[in-house]
Amino acid sequence: MAVVLPPQAAGIKERRIRTLVTPSHIKMLQGGDGESNISNLDPDNTGFIAVENFTSLVEHHELQLDPSKLDMLLALVQSNEEGQVCYQELIELMSSKRSSSFRRAIANGRRTLQREILLDETGLGLYKRFVRYVAYEILPCETDRRWYFHQNRLCPPPVFIAVVTIVQIIVFMCYGIMLNKWVLQTYQPDFMKSPLVYHPGHRAQVWRFFSYMFMHVGLEQLGFNALLQLMIGVPLEMVHGILRISLLYMAGVLAGSLTVSITDMRAPVVGGSGGVYALCSAHLANVVMNWAGMRCPYKLLRMILALVCMSSEVGRAVWLRFSPPLPSSGPQPSFMAHLSGAVVGISMGLLILRSYEESLQKQCSWWVIVFSFITFLLFAIFWNIFAYELLGVQIPPPP
Repeated sequence: MAVVLPPQAAGIKERRIRTLVTPSHIKMLQGGDGESNISNLDPDNTGFIAVENFTSLVEHHELQLDPSKLDMLLALVQSNEEGQVCYQELIELMSSKRSSSFRRAIANGRRTLQREILLDETGLGLYKRFVRYVAYEILPCETDRRWYFHQNRLCPPPVFIAVVTIVQIIVFMCYGIMLNKWVLQTYQPDFMKSPLVYHPGHRAQVWRFFSYMFMHVGLEQLGFNALLQLMIGVPLEMVHGILRISLLYMAGVLAGSLTVSITDMRAPVVGGSGGVYALCSAHLANVVMNWAGMRCPYKLLRMILALVCMSSEVGRAVWLRFSPPLPSSGPQPSFMAHLSGAVVGISMGLLILRSYEESLQKQCSWWVIVFSFITFLLFAIFWNIFAYELLGVQIPPPP
């Protein structure tokens, strides 16, 4: 078995091997007599590196490679009929980057990884057991789970969902104390005077399209959103990173307010349900599409429970929207943010969750989704500028 180098690699093997390891490992590649051992990787100058030679080098010099990387290196080699692997794919493996072609090569490989499954790991500390739990909750493939388990680090921590939840609780507590009301706060006229609430009469204040996520109807909505954010959002952020999960959450929030401004033009919006439903629907859709590979316990029961809870929350929002409003409070908040958040999750979110450790920019479907979202965004902007006046919509006077 061999690892294929590019055709020009014969004359510049040492420089290319230096890109494979960190500078701190260069000295370990030197022989005792000061002569480079790199030539031993390809003694016949064939342009190939034997896997046995590479493995021997790793073991002899004790390079700090994760066990999952060694397994995947051999699996990647075995995936090719000629027992060869592209040099670029080897570089991606060593630099912790994984392309879609890399994953397809692993998936199509004939070799079964010989290491025990992650559940059989013993002697783990509390944090590593939690990391293993998260891996089985979120990832459908044992190879991905082992990769995440060995790659996981405490830094950076999953802070986005935690910070958003804390701010939402603080804002709710402040308004609860000020209004002396903890349930159905929207019936209080002073609640709608908040600069955070999205109100159609204040569409020119752009920040309201985002800031409404910090306001909640009452303790029941806040408790539901906070619970789902922490139970689903934090594990997703641990696995997929703060950038992707924050993008998905904020896309759901923005889509929620814009959808309400188009479909329910007289209604205000409060609550982080757009972002929460984007996370939940993406995760549930990913579980359904990878049902056989998911190893989370009681997944059917938990799926049913999650769908019942989410449907109940939508039903509560629909009831609140069409319940008779008090004359001083105006229309109640819309429920369309829930539905638009779910659409964002099933489209953009599902692609993100199915692209663990893959580059989104290299996927055509990602750019189709981005183009669609930008098109929707531009349409919503023009709608908010011109449609209200052209259609003669009677907007309730802003508080």
